[in-house]
Amino acid sequence: MRRLGTLILILSGLISSAVAQQDPMFTKYMFNALVYNPAYAGSNEHMSIGLLHRSQWWELEGAPTTQTLTLHTPLANNRVGLGFSILNDRIGPTNTLSAQASYAYRIPLGNGKLAIGLQAGLTNWRADWTKLDFENPQPDPSFDETPNYWMPNFGAGVYYSTEKFFVGFASPHLVEHDLRRQNITDDYTNYARTYRHYFLSAGGVIPLNGKALMFRPILLVKNVGWFSELRKDQDRQNIKAPTEFDIDLSLLFFERFWLGTAFRSSIEVFDNERSSYDSADIWASYFMPNGLRIGAAFDYPLTQLNTVTAGAFEIMVGYEFNYQSKKIVTPRYF
Repeated sequence: MRRLGTLILILSGLISSAVAQQDPMFTKYMFNALVYNPAYAGSNEHMSIGLLHRSQWWELEGAPTTQTLTLHTPLANNRVGLGFSILNDRIGPTNTLSAQASYAYRIPLGNGKLAIGLQAGLTNWRADWTKLDFENPQPDPSFDETPNYWMPNFGAGVYYSTEKFFVGFASPHLVEHDLRRQNITDDYTNYARTYRHYFLSAGGVIPLNGKALMFRPILLVKNVGWFSELRKDQDRQNIKAPTEFDIDLSLLFFERFWLGTAFRSSIEVFDNERSSYDSADIWASYFMPNGLRIGAAFDYPLTQLNTVTAGAFEIMVGYEFNYQSKKIVTPRYF
């Protein structure tokens, strides 16, 4: 079973450009939102730093592991937010390492602020096929290479937030890159490449007992195929990746302790096909009075993967600063 699971993971990584999403998923995405949306920079109204580690299907050899580091802060006039993020994603013999710098211009609008964000950075994608154990002594010639690509990129997003509501839309990597440049031929169109991803998020907070108990629902939608019909290359106009969504419901107790549950699935909204269930998740996070925050999450797979793995887990640590009052403020809801 372990070898079968490893093979599935490797094949998923190789063909992800055609049928799956490539950007990593997170259960506690609300705590590293800068990875998805550069307009989030500075939205906490003080400096915020966070580290997150995710291990998916940890019992399987070659299973995905991902780490993120995010740091962002508003400038003195509160109109500009700056951020920086690092992402490291390993799946089997492949590894992706990226660093991004973010800029957000924040405009007061109604009871909140509308932020328009841009980011630029560099991604390194590499693969070491020598780590694979081939059953066929003469594998595909593609595995003779040791690819190592440096790919510049930029992204954009918008983010509107009030004290009790937010909505955002972003595409963090707008430039698409070929990942198998040396082997492209006229009769081989399904070569590996990166694709543009889109993230739509929205949420709110509802007081149930003043600040002693708050209810917070959040929705995150992730898609690869939107606007694909506008591509000049007809071979890339019909992207088969499903639209994925995360529904997160959580309670905040005394502005210190978060307890949440989530459901992740996918659905082909344009073809009205049956939804494909992915996982049911639970998570918790605690904000300490000194500004330190810690958290953990567990995902239980709802697919046949639950026969070979118990699921996925995440751990998170962060720190919230407040330079104006020289003390830590109560945590923001988003």
